[in-house]
Order: sequence, then structure tokens, then C-alpha cells
Amino acid sequence: MIKKIILILLFLIAITYSFVYNQKVKLDDIYYNNGEYINIDSTYLNNQTHNNYVLFVHNSFCTFKTPCDTIFKQYMKKYKIDFLTINIDEYKKTKFYTQVKYAPTVIVVNNNRIVAYLDAEKDKDLDKYQDVNEFEKWINKYIETNN
Repeated sequence: MIKKIILILLFLIAITYSFVYNQKVKLDDIYYNNGEYINIDSTYLNNQTHNNYVLFVHNSFCTFKTPCDTIFKQYMKKYKIDFLTINIDEYKKTKFYTQVKYAPTVIVVNNNRIVAYLDAEKDKDLDKYQDVNEFEKWINKYIETNN
């Protein structure tokens, strides 16, 4: 009897954990808009009053065959989702730089915490920078869309 109760409790804990930690981020309403980049600086990001957004950190040069901002822009237009964007030099002055230290990257922020990001240094993420369908599959695991 006690074993059954323990198994049931463990099952309920697993279900609750799965539900809580696998929910998609609902971006703040202002970001479901036109599918545009919103240029910001470090002061704006450090004082950000909105909790849920997508941040694109870029550098001055691009080594990809197709510029990744073009790939991201296609996604943004399709779903009418705006991304905040910041240059790496400004980004280095932000609270997030201790966690993610490179560009280009796309960071999903929920309740002012990083929940996911692309890593240009990892082979598993490279296709997401060059293929809008791969980027879409990746980011749609983390954020809610209106489509």
C-alpha cells in the first residue's frame, strides 16, 4: 500500500515538473506586433520593465553565408513577433553577459531570466542560423506564437 502511494506521489511530482518546466513563454503583448527589430542599448536592457521577450545580440560582421539577421527576420515577419536587438559591445554592459558571452545569438527571456539561447560555437546550433525552418523549429519550442 505504501509503495503504491509513493509511486503515485512520484508520478504526480513528475507530471507537475513536466508541466511547469515545459511551458512556452508568452511574450509580453507589445512584442506581438509587426515582426521588426527594436534597437536598444545596455541601459534600456538593464532597466527593461517587460519580462518576456526575445533578444538578438549581433556583432558588426557576419561570417555566415546568409546573414543570420535575414533568417531571423523571415521568422519575425511570418509570426509578427518583434525582437529586441543589441550590438555586442552594448550587450557586454548588461546583466545577461555573464551567462551568454558571444554573438550572434538569440536569447529567449522569461521573467527576466534566460531560458534558451543559440550558441554560435556549437555545431548543433549552426543550422538554426542559416535555415529559417530550423530556426523556427527551435524557437517555437520556447515561445508562443499567434499562428
